[in-house]
Order: sequence, then C-alpha cells, then structure tokens
Amino acid sequence: MALSCAISNEVPEHPVISPVSGSIFERRLIEKYVTENGVDPINGKELAIEQLIDIKATPIVKPKPPSATSIPAILKIMQDEWDAVMLHSFTLRQQLQTARQELSHALYQHDAACRVIARLTKEVTAAREALATLKPQAGIVQATIPQPAVAVEAGGTATQPMEQAGITEDVIQKLQERATVLTQERKRRGRSVPEDLMPQDSIRSFQTLASHPGLHSASVPGILALDIHNADTSKILTGGADKNATVFNKDTEQVVAILKGHTKKVTRVIYHPEEDVVMTASPDTTIRVWNVATSQTTLLLKAHDAPVTGLSLHPTGDYLLSSSLDQHWAFSDIRTGRLLTKVWQAGQPLTTAQFHPDGLIFGTGTADSVVKIWDLKEQSNVANFPGHTGPITAISFSENGYYLATAAEDSCVKLWDLRKLKNFKTLQLEESYEVKDICFDQSGTYLAVAGTDVRVYLCKQWQELKVLNDHTAAATGVRFGKHAQYIASTSMDRTLKLYGLS
Repeated sequence: MALSCAISNEVPEHPVISPVSGSIFERRLIEKYVTENGVDPINGKELAIEQLIDIKATPIVKPKPPSATSIPAILKIMQDEWDAVMLHSFTLRQQLQTARQELSHALYQHDAACRVIARLTKEVTAAREALATLKPQAGIVQATIPQPAVAVEAGGTATQPMEQAGITEDVIQKLQERATVLTQERKRRGRSVPEDLMPQDSIRSFQTLASHPGLHSASVPGILALDIHNADTSKILTGGADKNATVFNKDTEQVVAILKGHTKKVTRVIYHPEEDVVMTASPDTTIRVWNVATSQTTLLLKAHDAPVTGLSLHPTGDYLLSSSLDQHWAFSDIRTGRLLTKVWQAGQPLTTAQFHPDGLIFGTGTADSVVKIWDLKEQSNVANFPGHTGPITAISFSENGYYLATAAEDSCVKLWDLRKLKNFKTLQLEESYEVKDICFDQSGTYLAVAGTDVRVYLCKQWQELKVLNDHTAAATGVRFGKHAQYIASTSMDRTLKLYGLS
C-alpha cells in the first residue's frame, strides 16, 4: 500500500511520521508548517521538527504525467482541483465552527459582565440612599442610653428623639369607640357566614394556579413574610431575605413596587386594609411605613434596640403594635410617628405580637414558650397561656373574637378559648413539622398553617381539608383572599404561590 501525505494527499518523496497524531507527511511540507505554527496540523498539539520520525520506504518511481492535451488528462486535473477545493472547504468549515464557539463564549462573558455591573450599580445606589437616610440620625444617636424613637419623614429629615407620649384619654376614647363598633358588627353578623365564602368541598379541590419566583433576589433566596390588601385582594405584599419588600398584583402578574431601605432581611409586613400604605419590620431594629405609589419611606420608626419580631396594625388603621427581642412591646402612632408607649416584658424576648379583632387586647409570644394576653388601655398582662415547648413562632386571633391559635417550635398548633382562658384543642403535626405562620380567614371559618407544607383546617370541627405541598422548601407565610376565594403562600424557595379552583 502506498503512503500518502496528510497535507498534500500525494505520495511523499521523504515520508515522516508525527508521534503526536500518528499521521504521515512529506518532510518539506510538515517542516514548513511546524516552523510557522509549531503544532501538528491534524490535532493542533505542540510538535517540534526534531520529533519527526523518518519512514524507510521502497523508492517509488513516479510515472510520467499524462499529456494535458487528452480528455483523460483534463479529467484528472479537474478531479485533483475538485479534491483541493473540497479540502479547502472542509478547513474553512472547521475554522468557522471554532470562530462561532469563541464568539458565543465572548458574548456570554459580555452579558454576564453587564449583569454584574447592573447589579453592582443598583447596590451602590441603594447604599447611597440608605446612607443619605441614616446621616441625619447620626447626630442624635446617644451611646449611653437607648434612643426611645426616631421618625424620619418623606423628605429624609429626622425629627428629634421623642420620649413616650403616653396613651392619652383621646386615644383611649378612639380605641373604645372603634371596639364598640366592631363588637356590634360582629353581633349583627351572628353565626352566619358570607354568601360568597368558598365552601369546604371547594377548598378540598384547590390546586396551584400560579407560581411567581421572580419577586425577590435569586442571589439571596427566601420570602419571609406575606400579607394581602384587604380592600383590593389582587395586591399582595411580600418581605424577603434580600432586604426588600415587594408589592405584586396577582391579576396583572406585575410588580407594583419594590420597597428598598432596610439594611437587613424583611421579616414582618402589613398592608394597610384601606390605604395604599404598607409597613415593614426587620432585624435592623427599624419599622418603616411606605407609600406604595412612590415606593418611598414616609416614616421610619425606631422604637426598639434589638430585632423587631412582631407587627400588627390596630383596627383603627392609625396605630401599630410591635414586639422585639429587646423584651419590649411598643405602641406607635403611624400618622405622627410618635411612640405612645413601650412596655418591658421582664426576662424574656418577645417573638411575635398580634391585635385582637376588637383592638382592646392583644397577644404576644415569648422565647420561653408562653403566650401572654395584654390589656392595651391598662398596659398590663391579664392572662397567660402556657403549654407549648420552645419559642412561640406565630399567633392569630379569629374574627369571631373567641378563638386564638398559637404555634411554637414543638410541631403543634394550639387553640384557646378566650372566654374560658383554656386550651380546648391541639392540632398535633408530624414530629419534624416546623410551623412558621398561622392565619384565620376573615369569617373565622378556616385556619391555614404554613410550615413544612401548607394546610387548611375547618374550624370548630378542626378537620384537615387540604394539604398543599408544592413548595420545595419551608413555607413561611400564608393568607386567605377575600371570602377564601384563593390562598397565597410564600416560601424559602423564593416563590409566591396562589391556590384556588382551576
């Protein structure tokens, strides 16, 4: 069998073999190629002239070339030229493919660089805004005594630190009048439920309608808090581990506002039931009141010296209850930014807080597993509910005014009768179940539990109606839409999920 040069495809006069690719070449051609490129032409690996190995072959006498004047000779020449064109075309295709791969890689790098630059620009802008907000407070922070309260208004100007203004007679009268109206409305409703309330059989048929993973940053995953606008239940508020709160419209599937300002994760959120105003709390010790239309902080409350753990809006819509690991609960006016009162809970950090539907009493959870009931007007502890083990993680009052649901790090939900001040039912969950949030619907007919999954119970019978386990991580928040027409939940998997009838 005759040898053939891998470059010229002709019988070589001085054949050599490349130890790198094992291919045979004409010495003069391969030496010229290696001198110019330094690599093997077949596989592109490094090759030196000294590595070439001579092949001892029987000398071949070339036949005389055919005369170019004959048709066979012309055909032979055309065939050779065609072969050369095909080889050249093959080489060009290889080079084109390599160029495409290199261009694609370069474009991906450019796109990634642009994304990083955009993210860093946003972070720098947010840091500058936070710095501009904090600068006015720098001159009034006292190192020797805790600062009682700071209110920052829309222009970014901080008011002077205010002592506790106290709950005046006018405030007490306002609270009492609102409680009287709500109590009368509850009696008027009696035991009837709204006509539009979703039936329990329909709740059993709930399915996942939508999943929205893009509300918060993917680099710091996790949605930690959830609330729904009472007047417009298409608007949903979430608080994330990315330090932002997001207002989302489920009907248009559009983000309405991204609220940036906290320096740590947002753990509690409230949507004002009648206004386009939201409140957020964070371990950065601050509470912010936001205008959704402008995405700006209208009030910055600093009533605590440790992470804020609980947030609840009074039924008047004018006052805010907060709890903290500093062992205090605080009662503030969100219209003026005044701290009305701040009460110390001796010895134990507070983990959560919520108003009773009438607004004259409220509950707090402690790190030592006790739920405490407080009289707001007297600012005194009027009842204690022991029985849990581990810190209290969530509490929720039923709209009927009688029931209180509580959860702790003991894998159970306890139901309490506020008239008899005793535990009448315990929903025991799996041993590893972590309850993060609990919520009654507006009619007090259903109770939702968020944790390892999302569960819905029928009140009074306390029968489990539905288990929703589409989240891939722990659920952190759950809320009912109007008349329980839908359910919303958030999770550490970075998604907001909506459930209803398909």
